Amino acid sequence: MSQSSVMPGFRPTIGFTLLYLGLVVLIPLSTLVFKSFELDWNDYVHIITNKRVISSFRVSFSTALVAALIASFFGFIVAWVLVRYSFLGKPFFHALIDFPFALPTAVAGIVLATIFQPSGFLGKLLINTLGVQVAFKPMGIVMALIFISIPFVVRTVEPVLLEFESSMEEAGSSLGATRWQVFTKIIFPNVFPALLTGFALAFARGVGEYGSVIFIAGNIPYISEIVPLLIVTKLEQFDIQGATAIALTMLVISFVMLLLINVLQYWVRKRSGQL
Repeated sequence: MSQSSVMPGFRPTIGFTLLYLGLVVLIPLSTLVFKSFELDWNDYVHIITNKRVISSFRVSFSTALVAALIASFFGFIVAWVLVRYSFLGKPFFHALIDFPFALPTAVAGIVLATIFQPSGFLGKLLINTLGVQVAFKPMGIVMALIFISIPFVVRTVEPVLLEFESSMEEAGSSLGATRWQVFTKIIFPNVFPALLTGFALAFARGVGEYGSVIFIAGNIPYISEIVPLLIVTKLEQFDIQGATAIALTMLVISFVMLLLINVLQYWVRKRSGQL
């Protein structure tokens, strides 16, 4: 009896996968691309090179990048603590990590804007002690993006730490390696691909985030205006061509950056022997 080279059920599952990707992902994105064909190249360049548009792209991508880096650093620490230590109230902290997933982003934005505004508790404290204003500045956007993106890092790194074999650490220690050497030479190289995945997810979420940002950002053109808000503004002004051009540009830039991150992740996995 001949044996198939693939697992049973491959054809229906791959068919469902292609159908799902086509209906949910490819058709909406292709509609955006085809809509952009109505634009003349000169009109497209004129829209994208507008100073306000360039400023919004700078704000969106720079804040998302900074927030993803900070979320990756602290998310790794949180995942390490949750996996490696036992303490009272650990289930509560697990639920707290997932809280941004369940909380409506608009609610998170209102709460953050309330406490970080100049008259708020933390906002007044930061202004009086450090002279730093968070709300209605790019720093406020970074705070909001960290809040909604850190669970992606924690939940991506945590399974890898759970599956990591302690015998590798014991072998390194028995050979005379210090705890720092064990961490840098054994643990971190194995966790880094997952950490890179968490960073990519956090960055992608931050670039497209809207609800939690608009309240704390202040939405000041050239200072704290993000690309999603500018697209909504264009639509409210019935500037369909402008909104389409900005959305298409953001789509292309986001795709290229995520592709580069995935290529880097593949290279890291291959170099570390995980592929």
